Amino acid sequence: MESNIPGFLKEMLETQYGIEIAEKIINGYMADRKVTLRINTLKSDRQNVLDKLLEAGIEVEIVPWSKEAIIIKNVREKEIQALEIYEKGDIYLQSLSSMLPPILLDPKPEADILDMAAAPGGKTTQMAALSENRAHITACEMNPIRAERLKYNIEKQGATCAYVMVTDARRMDSFFSFDQILLDAPCSGSGTLNIKDEHLENYFTKKLIEKSICSQTALLKKAIDMLKSGKEMIYSTCSILECENEEIIKKGLATGKIEIVPIKWEGLKDIPLLPTKIDGTIAVCPNALFEGFFVAKIRKK
Repeated sequence: MESNIPGFLKEMLETQYGIEIAEKIINGYMADRKVTLRINTLKSDRQNVLDKLLEAGIEVEIVPWSKEAIIIKNVREKEIQALEIYEKGDIYLQSLSSMLPPILLDPKPEADILDMAAAPGGKTTQMAALSENRAHITACEMNPIRAERLKYNIEKQGATCAYVMVTDARRMDSFFSFDQILLDAPCSGSGTLNIKDEHLENYFTKKLIEKSICSQTALLKKAIDMLKSGKEMIYSTCSILECENEEIIKKGLATGKIEIVPIKWEGLKDIPLLPTKIDGTIAVCPNALFEGFFVAKIRKK
């Protein structure tokens, strides 16, 4: 199969990871990714969803590290979207990698939580479910059209504890403060590329990476300001480039206001990991099940 990986990206991956791991990443891009979904425990339960999928002739695989995550073996998104359980919001189509930040944040009931770049709402609604709808979630989205999509998903999923703010999180008033923050930062998407796409070079550019770095730096700075002392946040991206991940975190660490909380989690043994430049952070290698992803847990001193 022909790979359309931009030359500059191949070079960046080889410089960062070495030729062998870069090759593994490129093979991961080429893999046909399986459809995965999350059971929405605010509206249904695992047994009910499994029964309905079975009735529809859909073969599933269970994910060892999450009772809510399911891998679909024999159909694509279109067939899932035709199901009543999809229509009712009992399930949500979501990549396995993007389920990790909310799980690692571990949203607490009664906590004031900020989701800084929330649309389309997969992680927002997952946090609502993990806290049994008992957290107070502020979900930010600056683009009005994306904000409408976010509101729609929150309503469909029954996430009554989440409130949408149509604003750029970087411009939030400084009197806001939060117990937990999820900053799933806008990024180049270098972990999720379709390198079979012959138009890839038109939209995946050095300029996109530079623009992303700018937003990420400003968003993390703002997140640190709004996080209460002694409390924790997650910084994540669907990029596997250190310029969008470790280098952004290092700028935060240089302020002396934050420290890394090493991610120690049972599920890591079942996830394909890449080496990272900051101990305790994780990078996920793209393959047939996972998108490339980065997650860091941070505590404000």
